[in-house]
Amino acid sequence: MADEKTAKAKRKLRKKAGERRKALHEQLADEARRRLKDTGLDFLDRETGGVVSGFHPYGSEIDCTALLHRLSKEGWKTCLPVVTGPAQPLIFREWGRDEPLEGGAWDIPVPGEDAAEVKPDILLVPLLAFDAEGYRLGYGGGFYDRTLELARSERKIVAIGVAFSGQEVKRVPHGDLDQPLDWMLTELGAKRCTGGK
Repeated sequence: MADEKTAKAKRKLRKKAGERRKALHEQLADEARRRLKDTGLDFLDRETGGVVSGFHPYGSEIDCTALLHRLSKEGWKTCLPVVTGPAQPLIFREWGRDEPLEGGAWDIPVPGEDAAEVKPDILLVPLLAFDAEGYRLGYGGGFYDRTLELARSERKIVAIGVAFSGQEVKRVPHGDLDQPLDWMLTELGAKRCTGGK
């Protein structure tokens, strides 16, 4: 019963959050892309380097590709997620600036099968809405939750939600399978999430 209630609450919020994000994208897209790039990942207490996964913007998602290009110049290995099938964790393929992309699931651009598969240390995660605890509302496929659950069982990984600051809500409905984020990165800067599991 609780799962059904949570799913219903998510569906209701998803429509409203999608409309809100679209409005924010129309107002802030270019400025937000620049500010994400300017912020970088300097807020993390770690040395430069490692593997970071971003995402190619879908619809009104915030664009983090300029940030990825900056990170690549700083010595990070950059990659993009690839959907391999329903109810499966994402895999990640290396991708750098000006390297070709092809249409993946939902026609979202992804690196081709000849690109090396890698395991990210840092995962930049798109979303429709987020809360201070670090819970996010996605599209309902569970790809990032499965991916984070698997990654966290294997190694240390940092999950950073990337969104417009106006996408924050008081509370995102969540269940036992929902994986919280560690940080949020918006056009206003980075903020550590307060809790989660």
